[in-house]
Amino acid sequence: MILFIEIYLGLFSNNNSHADNKKTNDMQINHSEIKDLTSVITLTLQPADYEEAVTKQIRQIRQKADIPGFRKGMVPAGLIKKMYGKSVLADVLNNKIAEELNKYIEQQKLHILGDPLPNDELTPTMDLDNDTEFTFAFDIAVPEEFDAKLTAKNKLTAYTITVDDKMVENQVNSYAERFGEYVDADKAEDGDVLRGTLTEQKDGGIVKENAILNPQYMADKKQAKLFKGAKVGDIITFNPMKAFQNETEVASLLDLKKDEVKDLNSDFTLTLTSITRHKAAAIDAELFAKVYAADAPKDEAEFRARVKAEIEGNMAEDAKYKFGLDAKAAILKKAGEFALPEAFLKRWVAATNKDMKPEDLDRDFPEMLKQLRWQLAKDQLMKEYDIKVEKEDVEAYAREVARMQFMQYGMMHVEEQYLKSFADNILKDENQLRGIVERVAENKIYDHLRTVAKIEEKQISYDDFGKLMRENA
Repeated sequence: MILFIEIYLGLFSNNNSHADNKKTNDMQINHSEIKDLTSVITLTLQPADYEEAVTKQIRQIRQKADIPGFRKGMVPAGLIKKMYGKSVLADVLNNKIAEELNKYIEQQKLHILGDPLPNDELTPTMDLDNDTEFTFAFDIAVPEEFDAKLTAKNKLTAYTITVDDKMVENQVNSYAERFGEYVDADKAEDGDVLRGTLTEQKDGGIVKENAILNPQYMADKKQAKLFKGAKVGDIITFNPMKAFQNETEVASLLDLKKDEVKDLNSDFTLTLTSITRHKAAAIDAELFAKVYAADAPKDEAEFRARVKAEIEGNMAEDAKYKFGLDAKAAILKKAGEFALPEAFLKRWVAATNKDMKPEDLDRDFPEMLKQLRWQLAKDQLMKEYDIKVEKEDVEAYAREVARMQFMQYGMMHVEEQYLKSFADNILKDENQLRGIVERVAENKIYDHLRTVAKIEEKQISYDDFGKLMRENA
């Protein structure tokens, strides 16, 4: 008889080996000594452990049973027991074992890995028709003892990235470009967008009206140079395939399918009808209002100060991320390659991932062990430092995730009500919620380590910090 027991036992740190024989609510429970990081819990149920629950379920079925020849609720108890007794007994035994096994593990503070797994070899064959005593055996596993706690002997570097005038100027110019506008121009310059009629130079050739062309994206710079200084009304002859050297771009230019231009080598003329140029916004009150909305700076000096503060905030996040990477490496180094019950874990992963193929498990298992060691180290530190992840922490982090997503689309300053709404939707996704909880927990651990480890504060330029991150990638 195979039992399916849904018990969340989590991932915990190690426990001391012991052998134990106890009765929990008069149920006989035996726990063997832990050897090679595994042990066996055996539970034996006597009639007193399950008969009352069986009788109660039979009574409930009898009250609802609708069987031809009998009034509802008046079916003889013996007939109900004959019809449903075996399935009821199996259900009661399964629930009782799950309840008592979970209770025993909690009471004994057994810090196990994963879930208990049925031990078929030590579980006797059951006859539900005749047996009155039932024994179930389960394998459990623990990791080898380890210590992931950092001390003042462990050195970590906390970087502060210097924000210089050039970085501020670049960001100011970026805002000016972003909130700029397109204007008509008289003479073509680099970066301008040209519009006109494209005509293939052969009889019956392709004609594309209102074609849009940007010479700066041409692969052949000699071809691109043909357009520099051109004016509205000029006719420029060029070769699109030679200019772009890409069938997809030429097809897009001519509004054709890719296979329709694969043999195209003709020259074309562009009869220029308009020149459009992007003009950066002036650095004035209008730009300040577009960037910061109602909370706009009063003058350029305040605007640049605000921009600098924003960059410093972003750089602080980058430095914090680097500190986290270094802290994680230090924690894993301190914990070491502590042993794990690999055979048990493979069996557990296979049991909880029925669709996983053996070859996939073998391929992914080393990475699973790395992730498990990190999870165990984190759990140990959260317990040691009494770190808890609160609902408010998760919601605040989700709002920051939302803020970053808006920023990717150029929306720099989104009102809190919209951030909250977007964050709430993020947290409805179970996978995203789980990931955010993990990030919050890790960040809390890293923050606490600043009070435990030896911290060296170091100023670093943005360029040098970038090199450092690339070296550690």
